[in-house]
Amino acid sequence: MAVTIPYNREFDPAYGQIVQVSPLIRRIVAENPGPFTFMGTGTYIIGRGKVVVIDPGPDMATHVDALRAALRDEIVTHILVTHTHRDHSPASRPLKATTGALILGCGPHGSGREGPRDDVEEGADRDYTPDQQLRDGDIVKGDGWTIEAVHTPGHTSNHLCFALREEQALFPGDHVMGWSTTVVSPPDGDMAAYMRSLDKLIARDDKTYYPTHGAPIDDPQRFLKALKEHRLEREAAIVQCVAEGHDTIPAIVALLYKDVPSYLHPAAARSVLAHIIHLVESRRLRTDGPPGPHNRYWLP
Repeated sequence: MAVTIPYNREFDPAYGQIVQVSPLIRRIVAENPGPFTFMGTGTYIIGRGKVVVIDPGPDMATHVDALRAALRDEIVTHILVTHTHRDHSPASRPLKATTGALILGCGPHGSGREGPRDDVEEGADRDYTPDQQLRDGDIVKGDGWTIEAVHTPGHTSNHLCFALREEQALFPGDHVMGWSTTVVSPPDGDMAAYMRSLDKLIARDDKTYYPTHGAPIDDPQRFLKALKEHRLEREAAIVQCVAEGHDTIPAIVALLYKDVPSYLHPAAARSVLAHIIHLVESRRLRTDGPPGPHNRYWLP
């Protein structure tokens, strides 16, 4: 029986408005809905008076203006970025210009793996440069809040989550989303790393997740375990497809994603490739040369 992921797609974006979501957390959603952003990018403001901003979002005039208005009476001490997709990091630059806050978080885009650029989602922000790169376990402290950086590569090689200790809350960026699974697109996306990062979060005791897209996740452990089981199930299904003679990625996508709209098939193909790379590296599938989108695959 296929695992059921407990998605929550009920979400009121209230575009441009500041919404209090917990005692320490406020959110403003950018009006950039789409197949990979759901209802839009949620930018989070932590604290009162002296605050930190998490995932400033796209460099859209309406969103940047809404952020500036919301922060008019605040002192922004830090701007934190989970990863370098264009729906997450570009607004860090105009926000820094307005507030003088330092940009902290993930490093520049790119893992160093060889392979063609592939922007199947919102694309990479290759102009992003942090003032300070955070590493796993680094702490950022402010007035009434303490944030820990949690390195979770997989969706991108530089992906970070941020844990707010005072509320046992986690901001998982795109590593975990309550409305959908995460696209893992090689070469920068890495399925083996993604699975290890899921295990890392399963071992934590965070009580609530605030993804950058969509509603909070109130039972993250249940959700994480379902995500992991889904990924394991998907890998088993890919191996079964190959065993039955569906030995190319287009053939696998056509079979496994037949109920998914065709405009999402390119992203599905990238995730299938990520799974296949993992399967080849773990010697559960074979191919000639490096795994790629046009190879044929077979069982060992």
